[in-house]
Amino acid sequence: MDLFKSFGGKNTSKDIAKERLQLLLVHDRADVSPKFLEMIKEDILNVISNYVDIDEAGLNVEITKEKRSDNTYMPALHANIPIKKMKQVIR
Repeated sequence: MDLFKSFGGKNTSKDIAKERLQLLLVHDRADVSPKFLEMIKEDILNVISNYVDIDEAGLNVEITKEKRSDNTYMPALHANIPIKKMKQVIR
């Protein structure tokens, strides 16, 4: 499901962020460089900030491993993004 598809748009940072997240999920491990994680965080912020004002001081983005029902592990992206207020979106 593409949450932002309903907002329209061209190839933007949303598409770049989506590609990076898909690449991340391909890997078996959650071992990524701090630079890569920072790139993901910046892309997510760029997309979300089009729709909401974010409290960047409280922002936390991390990659962890989560146990699945079949006792295997997969990478998971956890993002805690405090929202100050919603922006008006013209449709």
